[in-house]
Amino acid sequence: MALAGLWVVAGLLAARQAAAVLRLPPDQRLTDLETWIGERGVLHVRGSLYDTDAFTGTPFAGLVLKPLTRAAEQSLGVAWTFGTLALVAVLGLVAARLLPSPVSRRTALLAAPVAISLIVLSLPVRNAFTLGQTSIIPVLLVLLSLLPKTSARQSALLIGVAAALQPALLLFAGLLWLTGRRRVAVLTGATFAACSALAWAAMPHDSWTYWVHHIGGAGLGESPDSLSNQSLHGLLLRAGLRGPLELTLLAVLAAAVIWWGLRRAAHYARDGQLLLAAAITGCVALAVSPTSWQHQLLWILLAVVGRVGRRQADRLVWPVLVVLVMTLNRHALMPGGLEGLGFIGDNAQLFAALAAACLVPFLTRDAPEWNRPQPSPTAEPVRTPYSWVPMLKFWRRPLSRPNLLLELMLIRVGYWGYSFIRAHAPDERSLAEGHGRQILSIESWLHIDVEYWFNHFVADTPWLEASMNYYYSTFHFLVPLSLLAWLYVSRPATYRWARTPLAFATLLALFGFWLYPLAPPRLMDMGYIDTAHGPQDLNDPDFGALTKLSNQYAAMPSLHVGWSLWCGVVIALVAPRLWMKVLGLLYPVLTTAVIVGTANHYLLDAVGGAAVVAAGFALQYVLTGAGRAPIEPARATEAGAAAARGRAATLWARARAKLPGTDPAPAPGTAAATAPTALRDAAEPPGPQSAEAGSAETDPVEPDAVKPGSGKHDLVKHDSVEPGPGEPGGPDADPDDRPAPADAAR
Repeated sequence: MALAGLWVVAGLLAARQAAAVLRLPPDQRLTDLETWIGERGVLHVRGSLYDTDAFTGTPFAGLVLKPLTRAAEQSLGVAWTFGTLALVAVLGLVAARLLPSPVSRRTALLAAPVAISLIVLSLPVRNAFTLGQTSIIPVLLVLLSLLPKTSARQSALLIGVAAALQPALLLFAGLLWLTGRRRVAVLTGATFAACSALAWAAMPHDSWTYWVHHIGGAGLGESPDSLSNQSLHGLLLRAGLRGPLELTLLAVLAAAVIWWGLRRAAHYARDGQLLLAAAITGCVALAVSPTSWQHQLLWILLAVVGRVGRRQADRLVWPVLVVLVMTLNRHALMPGGLEGLGFIGDNAQLFAALAAACLVPFLTRDAPEWNRPQPSPTAEPVRTPYSWVPMLKFWRRPLSRPNLLLELMLIRVGYWGYSFIRAHAPDERSLAEGHGRQILSIESWLHIDVEYWFNHFVADTPWLEASMNYYYSTFHFLVPLSLLAWLYVSRPATYRWARTPLAFATLLALFGFWLYPLAPPRLMDMGYIDTAHGPQDLNDPDFGALTKLSNQYAAMPSLHVGWSLWCGVVIALVAPRLWMKVLGLLYPVLTTAVIVGTANHYLLDAVGGAAVVAAGFALQYVLTGAGRAPIEPARATEAGAAAARGRAATLWARARAKLPGTDPAPAPGTAAATAPTALRDAAEPPGPQSAEAGSAETDPVEPDAVKPGSGKHDLVKHDSVEPGPGEPGGPDADPDDRPAPADAAR
C-alpha cells in the first residue's frame, strides 16, 4: 500500500510539473529553447553560436543536440517536456539502484518513487522543465557509468561525453584516477578530447569562441555575479571582489576544494558508496566551475544519500537541509531584512555544495552507527481516565533534546508556509466585510459587542493607546519564541511536549483564514479607529502599507490570542512560583484586551484562537497521550538521588543498631528517630498517593507525566543511580558517615 501510494505521488508530481509547463503561454514556456529553435537558435543559425551570448553550452552540445531541437520545434515543446519526464524517471531509478548495500527490501522498493518525487520537486529540474534545459543528461550519463554491469570502456565513454557537455565534469576522471581506475580515467580524458575535437572540426569558429575567447564558457549567459551563478566565482563577485585579487583567491579556493573534495569522494568510493562519491565530485565541479547555473545543481540533491550523525536525533538534519535548499527559494530559506541572513539565502546552494564536498562527516559503512544510530530515550503513550479518546499507540515521544539546527530549519520553513498560505487566502473585500457583519450580529445577540466602545476608550487615552500599540507589535512573536528557547535549553522534554500543540494550532488557524476571510473592525468602515496604523483608504485596493506584507482579512481565528494562550498554559504548568503562573495566565487576558482595543480583532476571534489551541492540545494527546508536561531529567534525578540516600541511611542505621553499646531505639523526636520511618516510607513501593515520587525513583532518566487519577507512568530503561558527591558512599563523603569494615561485617 505504501509503495503504491508513493508511486501515485511521484506520478502526480510529474504530471503536475508537465501541466504547469504546457499551460504557460508560448512566450513563457521553454524559453531557453529559443537558443535552439529560435530565429537565432542552433537549428537556424548561420553564424556563430555565441554571437548573442545567449547560448551557454559547449560546441559539442550544439553539434549533437541539434536533432533534438527539431522535434521540440515541430511538437511545440510537448515531446521535449515528456522526454524530460522520461529522463527524470530513469535518473530516479538509477539513483535508487546505486544506494550502498546492504539495502533492505523495503528501502529497495520505496527508494525509486521517493527519488523521482524529490527530483521532480527540486529547483534544478523545475528550471529544466520550464526553460527547456538539457542539464539532466550529463548527470544521467555519469550515474549510468556507475552501474555494476557497465564495463570500463562504457564508463569512460559515458563520463567523457558528459564532460564534453559540461566540462567541469572532467573532474570525474580525477576521481577514477584516485580510486585506482587509471586506465578508465585516461580513456575518459581521451573521449572528452575526441568529442571536443569533433566539434572543433565541425564548428571551428564557435569552438575558438567558447574555449579561447570565453575560456571554457566563462561570461556566457547572464552576468557572472547574478544569483543564478552558484559557484565560487559568482560568490566572490557578489562579495565585491574584482580583478587580479578575485582571480587569485578563486584559484586558491578552487585548488583547495578540488584537492580535498576529490580525496573525500575517493574515500567514500572505496567504501562502496558510489552514489555519494559521485555527488561529492559533482558538488566540487559546481563550486569550481566559472558558471554553475541553477539548472545544473542536481548533484547537491544526490548528496542526500550520505548518512550523517551518530545519534538518532541527528540523522535527519542533513537530508532535511538538502531537501529544503534544493526545493525552496532563497526567500523561504532565510527571512528578509537581515543582510547577513539574506547573503546566506542567496548562496544557499553553493554553501550546500561546499558542505557536501568538504565538510559534512558522512559515515562509512563499517561504522557501528551506520545501521544502528544511538537511540533517543522515548516514552510510551499512556492513557488518562478519558478512555473514550482515541490514541495512536505506535507513537513514542522522544525525551532527549532535539537537534537545534533541525528545529530552526523546521521553524523557519513552517513560518514561511504559514505566511504564504495566509497571504494567499481569499481576500475579497465584500465577502470579508459580510463575515464581519455576521460576527457583529452574533456578538450583539450575545450582548458582548464591546469592540466599538472599548476601541474609542483606548483611542481617547494616550498612554493606554501607546502601550497597547507597542504590546500588539512586539509581544506576539517575542514571548512565544523566548518561551520556546527557554524550554529548549532548560527543559528539553517539556519543549518537545509543548511545541506540538503550538504547531497544530497554527496549522488549524490556516484553515480558518482560508475558509472564513474576515475583515477586522478597523477595516469595516464603521467608525473604528486603527490605533496602530492610522486611517485606511478602503476604496484603494492597496489601502495601507500592511497589504504589501500579508492578507488583512485573515482575522479568524486570532493567533495573537491563540499563541498567548499557549504561552499561558505552558507557563502555568512549568513555572516554579505562583506569581509566575498568575502572570502566565494573565498574558492571554491582556492580549485579548489589546487586540480588541486596537480594533484588530473581535471578541469571537479570541474565542476562535482559544479553540484552535484547545484542538492542538487534543491532537497532541492523541499522539502522545500526555496530559501534563513531563518530569524533566534534573528533577527526576534529584528525586532518585534522594531515594538512594534514604536506602543507604537505612542500611547504616540497621548496622549501627547491631553494634554493642549502641542505643537500638533513639529518642523519639530526634532526627535519628524520625529518619527510619521516613526512609522506610521512601523505600516502600509508591502507592496512589505517591505516584509522582515513585515515578521519579523508578525512572531517574525522565518519567512521563503523572496522569490525574490514573497512577500510571511511562518507564524508560536506565542504569542504577550511583552515589553523587556529598552522598553516603559518594566520592567526597565524610569518612565518619561511612560504615566501617567491622560494622559492615557485623
